Amino acid sequence: MGLRGDLAHWEAEDFGVELMDATLGDLLDLRASEIPEKEALVYRYPEIGLNLRLNYREYNEEVNRLAKGLIAFGIERGDHVAVWAPNVPEWIFLEMALAKIGAILVTVNTNYRATEIEYVLKQGDVAALFMVEEYRGNSYLESLYRIAPELKALSTPVHDALRSPNLPALRSVVLIGNEPREGVALYSQIVELGNDVPDEILRDRQRQVKPHDVAQMQYTSGTTGFPKAVMLTHYALVNQSHVATTRGKLSSDERYVTAMPLFHIAGCLGAVVYSIYLGCTLVPLVAFDPLKHLELFEQERGTFTFAVPTMIIAMLNHPRFPEFDLSSWRSLFTGATPVPVALMEQVKDKVGADCTIVFGMTEMTGAVTQSFADDSFELKASTVGLPMPHTSIKIVNPNTGNTVRIGESGELLSKAFSNMQGYYNMPERTSETIDPDGWLHSGDLAVMHSSGYVNIVGRVKDMIIRGGENIYPAEIEAFLMRHPKIAEAQVVGVPDAFMGEETAALIRARPNQTIDEDEVRRYCRDGISRHKMPKYIRFVDAFPLTASGKVKKFEVRAQLVRDLGLDDAGRVETA
Repeated sequence: MGLRGDLAHWEAEDFGVELMDATLGDLLDLRASEIPEKEALVYRYPEIGLNLRLNYREYNEEVNRLAKGLIAFGIERGDHVAVWAPNVPEWIFLEMALAKIGAILVTVNTNYRATEIEYVLKQGDVAALFMVEEYRGNSYLESLYRIAPELKALSTPVHDALRSPNLPALRSVVLIGNEPREGVALYSQIVELGNDVPDEILRDRQRQVKPHDVAQMQYTSGTTGFPKAVMLTHYALVNQSHVATTRGKLSSDERYVTAMPLFHIAGCLGAVVYSIYLGCTLVPLVAFDPLKHLELFEQERGTFTFAVPTMIIAMLNHPRFPEFDLSSWRSLFTGATPVPVALMEQVKDKVGADCTIVFGMTEMTGAVTQSFADDSFELKASTVGLPMPHTSIKIVNPNTGNTVRIGESGELLSKAFSNMQGYYNMPERTSETIDPDGWLHSGDLAVMHSSGYVNIVGRVKDMIIRGGENIYPAEIEAFLMRHPKIAEAQVVGVPDAFMGEETAALIRARPNQTIDEDEVRRYCRDGISRHKMPKYIRFVDAFPLTASGKVKKFEVRAQLVRDLGLDDAGRVETA
């Protein structure tokens, strides 16, 4: 297996890793029986009265109590149950309890507003919604009352089903909190319902769950078009944890501190399932805060984190960073967006930790390529690693579909155990993404090297075509971030009447540093080709981010086009 001649086509290898036939519930039971007294889950938030330390026995008992409560509450096998909350402990318990009883977890972005949650509840045929009352000034409860005013009329919501013409599938809403509110049950009441459910009832439900059943529906960010519900199986989630942590040389000794949101694949899989697979200690943040992240690393002697580049940049550039003892921090996984070489260098220099680069997407249940723990720094800095075990990858011309040659760019396609089952209730979108031969089209532009290692050069839709020349924003961003005064750079294409598109760079300077346009242009002239030099250079204090820490490039581009006064053809609009 491996490479096929001079074509950019990697045929799946097992790399000595045998896939597991297990469900998420089976995995937690196994850890609870093997290492019952091992510390499993830690929340250290005395400032908000949240102090939780559970070993694997207690963790599993907490999940089982909730699972029995869900059964008593009427959650059936195959029901869709949504969770709309930040990274609170109840989120994790729900993820595992729903998995044990064969229900399907539906993840909800914490930034969603009324119209967006209404879309998810309708499109996802959600039967029950668990949520906090409000988050960061966004009243989730008021949104629900507007969408389904019938909710307020429920006098005993633990027993009465909601009947809303607007949300025909939704039967109940449960509040994660202690204060009773009109029409909604409390999480604690659901747990109490399980007191009268025999253990054998839960065991019987769990036995019915099969590894290839859908465990989760994760909604994509919806940066283009409506969000899509990606259907992921127990088998894919368990084995993705198996292959990723094995290649990353992670162990049960990890003390894993992370702020990745649980509605994101890197949170509900990369935090929760990774840690259970490893049998290590998970220390989640309720929400990302660079200072809290640093504090928890020091207080809990953190060894490992999964973080996107924007999070790492925020920690390294925090004014109190030098105060913390981070000597226990050994390694981190990072990806989701291109990882600049300069950032990896800073992590190694300032922390002493090694980066493992992962590349993938929700539709692939996370990573399809990953660097090895003992890869050279240069190799990690220049690629996103080799294909994962049991994963085939090829690079094709996005226009013809033909496989390109080694060293040529094209769209990355994958065929693996980790590919999604499809988008829920969207057969046309599913067939657009997974072709008849089973290849999943990523939308990412990549190059495969003669070693099989892969480099991501941009998105098919993000690629800038300037006067017929292909320009990859990730390359220019990485170059700009090597400048000692630049903390972060984002490069986008804007319409131009003559060249078709022109390149624009938005730059955020390092703290206490000043840089101007002339300095950036001199730096570019000395280091990159003329056609790659940004025509427009703008300086910003911050970038708009998704809840998972990715920069909203579509917003950046739209705002820049407005600021420049350009129309769709790249002409300056006149009043």
